[in-house]
Amino acid sequence: MEFVGMPAVQILLVAIIVLSLLVEIKTGGMGLGALLGIVAAGIFFGGMYVKGLVSFYHIALFLAGILCIVIEILTPGAGLFAGIGIAAMFYSLILALGGDIGALYMLLLSVLLSGLVFAILIKRLPSSRMWKKIVLSDMTSNRQGYVTAADKRMLIGCTGMVLTELRPAGTALLGETPVDVVSEGMFIKKGETVRVIAVNGSRVVVRRSE
Repeated sequence: MEFVGMPAVQILLVAIIVLSLLVEIKTGGMGLGALLGIVAAGIFFGGMYVKGLVSFYHIALFLAGILCIVIEILTPGAGLFAGIGIAAMFYSLILALGGDIGALYMLLLSVLLSGLVFAILIKRLPSSRMWKKIVLSDMTSNRQGYVTAADKRMLIGCTGMVLTELRPAGTALLGETPVDVVSEGMFIKKGETVRVIAVNGSRVVVRRSE
């Protein structure tokens, strides 16, 4: 277990642990990802324990984190147990790596490495209920009945009659369509003719037509 004391090996083992965690959250099953993570965690904590660098407290904290994540996967929770579990696991890993700023950097490097591998695998893995809570998979498309705001820039230059007094907001008849408009700040009486001079998003600005 002497090789476990090497920083590169520690980073690799922690990366495997984090990757297995991501895979289990994505798939929601206790499969190959979980087995690989357990083996990596056993080698990591076992080697560090033999060298006297970790105690039962660190190992228990890590196992408690795993338990919280399993509870979250198996029950329709709101993510509380998952958050607590991930925090407990990361805290135990930081303590096991030395509990200093160097340990934090090593953990960050491991997370980046595991994230890179996970990004490659993500499209090949099935999605669990927990993963669907975290990631929004649906799109708001026209086929599903979602419609974006109409583009009103085509109204620029159009003229029409004021249907309600503009104080400065009101309604004007542009073509055959009543449109909510706003004047430049001046009061415009009902029945007067106005021209659209600008469109800012859904805001149609008009001016009294001479």
